[in-house]
Amino acid sequence: MASPCSVYIESGTKKVFACAYDWPGWCRGGKNEPAALAALESTTRRYQLIADLAGVDFDVEGFEVCDRIAGSSTTDFGVPAVVTEVDRRPLGGDQAARLATLVEATWTALDLVYARAPTELRKGPRGGGRNRDAIYGHVLGAEVMYARKLGIKLQEPAITDRDAIAELRQSIRAVLAAPSSGQPLLEGGWVPAYAARRIGWHVIDHAWEIEDRMEPSSAT
Repeated sequence: MASPCSVYIESGTKKVFACAYDWPGWCRGGKNEPAALAALESTTRRYQLIADLAGVDFDVEGFEVCDRIAGSSTTDFGVPAVVTEVDRRPLGGDQAARLATLVEATWTALDLVYARAPTELRKGPRGGGRNRDAIYGHVLGAEVMYARKLGIKLQEPAITDRDAIAELRQSIRAVLAAPSSGQPLLEGGWVPAYAARRIGWHVIDHAWEIEDRMEPSSAT
């Protein structure tokens, strides 16, 4: 039976995010809370595809705001940056495995979009925007940095090195899938629940960017 999705609101001075607690990566931003919630709702069908790839039932209908949290300059920069109290709760094996499986599905979604996208993407209104390979490389570079927050130290893989990409992703997945006390895995590191949300959000954000910037004939 469908139920409301629990979300929290992260508010900076210029940017606000609405983020789903139980669906890693499902975070969208806006100028204020209503705009952020509307943006989240507008991507329900798109996140359904992520859940389908993960084989996880997406029994969501509407939203319930559970927390409102002060953001930071990073929030205003356009990144969901707050580690919430919910993130610090212990995660059992089944909960952790579910988060890891959904994050893995975001990687699959990105690869599927990448495979069908043209190298040159439609430019923005002022002629800006990275092309397909630059976006994919940016995601990989960010994941190397994110992995270090989980105690994983690997070199950034080339976008053509599928073995190195798989090693990076498998290393991240293994950490996220392990039961967690809710504490950071190293000093200055991230708690796994926040890491899952941050990693999933970044992958989804750029997968959807590529999709949105395809020419109409390529996006269908």
